[in-house]
Amino acid sequence: MAIQTLTFIFVGVTFVLYIGIAIWARAGTTNDFYIAGGGVPPIANGMATAADWMSAASFISMAGIISFIGRDGAVYLMGWTGGYVLLALLLAPYLRKFGKYTVPDFIGDRYYSDFARLVAVVSVLFVSFTYVAGQMRGVGIVFSRFLEVEITTGVLIGMAIVFFYAVLGGMKGITYTQVAQYCVLIFAFLVPAVFISILMTGNPIPQLGFGSTLADNSNIYLLDKLDQLSMELGFTAYTVGNKSTIDMFFITAALMVGTAGLPHVIVRFFTVPKVRDARISAGYALVFIAILYTTAPALASFARVNLINTVNNAVYKETPSWFKNWENTNLIAWVDKNQDGKIQYSSGKAFSGKPQFLEVRGLEGERKISNLSTSNKNELYIDRDIMVLANPEIANLPNWVIALVAAGGLAAALSTAAGLLLVISTSISHDLLKKIFLKDITDKQELFFARVSAGFAIVIAGYFGIHPPGFVAQVVAFAFGLAASSFFPVIFMGIFSKSMNREGAISGMIIGLSFTASYIIYFKFMNPSANSIENWWFGISPEGIGTLGMLFNFIVAILVSRVTTAPPEKIKDMVDDIRIPRSGDAS
Repeated sequence: MAIQTLTFIFVGVTFVLYIGIAIWARAGTTNDFYIAGGGVPPIANGMATAADWMSAASFISMAGIISFIGRDGAVYLMGWTGGYVLLALLLAPYLRKFGKYTVPDFIGDRYYSDFARLVAVVSVLFVSFTYVAGQMRGVGIVFSRFLEVEITTGVLIGMAIVFFYAVLGGMKGITYTQVAQYCVLIFAFLVPAVFISILMTGNPIPQLGFGSTLADNSNIYLLDKLDQLSMELGFTAYTVGNKSTIDMFFITAALMVGTAGLPHVIVRFFTVPKVRDARISAGYALVFIAILYTTAPALASFARVNLINTVNNAVYKETPSWFKNWENTNLIAWVDKNQDGKIQYSSGKAFSGKPQFLEVRGLEGERKISNLSTSNKNELYIDRDIMVLANPEIANLPNWVIALVAAGGLAAALSTAAGLLLVISTSISHDLLKKIFLKDITDKQELFFARVSAGFAIVIAGYFGIHPPGFVAQVVAFAFGLAASSFFPVIFMGIFSKSMNREGAISGMIIGLSFTASYIIYFKFMNPSANSIENWWFGISPEGIGTLGMLFNFIVAILVSRVTTAPPEKIKDMVDDIRIPRSGDAS
């Protein structure tokens, strides 16, 4: 059966499943809509948290980044998994004990200020919309290749599906949909990894195949082969890092504390019945996440070796069908600089930026372009985000595996997009309207505003999916930096410091978020030509600047709180109540 037909079947079945779950678990109250009634079992919440967490960045883009930058990609593995340890130990149980609906709810009550709540809402919207842009781009990529529709059309289809189950089911519907999505995405990620590991190394366990010798009787280890191929093409050895130690540290720290400060992840721990369940579900989530995260480096290495062996020096007219199928999406492109009819793949950019085709000429794929780079011999452009999706085709796996990966990529992107959109709608309906501007609205009216807000949020998210500000994991890394610099310090100090007051928290959030956002916007959008280690502060890249923003947040918050009025006694009692165990809290 053809790939497109199988993809329609796989994606159609999963969409029917998601919608059916949303109808079964539809929200009838704000409590259902915001925190699923607070009755989700720990193992289900752990699975839903893993799906919420393992977004398009994890499923589609992370292995792609590791595939291209090698050892430096370890920052994503260390940061994103390490963040869950912080979350489980420092935040989740205490926030669950506080028992509110949202992060701005905690900040508004803990810092006894509607203005603090408002700053937190702005931060939520900033972080969540940045994050959701990556998810909708992932949806568009999957649809454009496997269902052969325009990226815009694919994003619109994804918007419609998310709108249905997020608006109808709220957190209750999203939670159980995410359980199903986790099962789909993890199966879709592991199946091709196992297949390819067997083909390349003879070992069915990808994590072990990653460190094994190749199955071609050459007695060469996979990573040694990859180092050799990379250096022959002018790239740095795969197992040698290029990033400075300080930048590696700052990016890893930004991803870790950003994870612990992400609103859509934190809110998941409000959905379990007890404080003890929050810790248990965080442990389950870490196990479920580790299954994918320990597989990603192996899959990245397999993909890189297969890509080089398949494409470099290949006669274009004889390239396999996968190459031309992906070429039609403009996510991979070739230009014959030396007119020999072969694909020359080497270090350097084939195009000045992304390829901008004016027209296709001839049967051999020659293309008239407007931005050819003549500074090097490389003739191939590859979008990093296609590596996981194209990997089964490159390895010539069965069509059903290729279709399964497409369904898994959609599950990953849609699960996180739904969680983010719910956080956005909740922040608007509950924190802005109910808590600040329309304090007398009824529960029914609040639920109506939540659903309307979710609808508007989906429209804006769709725009970002059609006009993304970068590749998936890069955009998501920015969201983590913003979360690290805005939320983590005020939540951490709100739990563990009775002396932290509203003036300190508000000042810290504003400084941390403003600095981090300005740094990212300047280097990535306003003056990208200056985006190099020579111009970065202390050699810290935009992906890692959230750590410095976090430090500024801590410093400003502490200094301001020391020269302003101390918190009221009832707030100090609240902090004690959150942090000090009582009998029955854990049971």
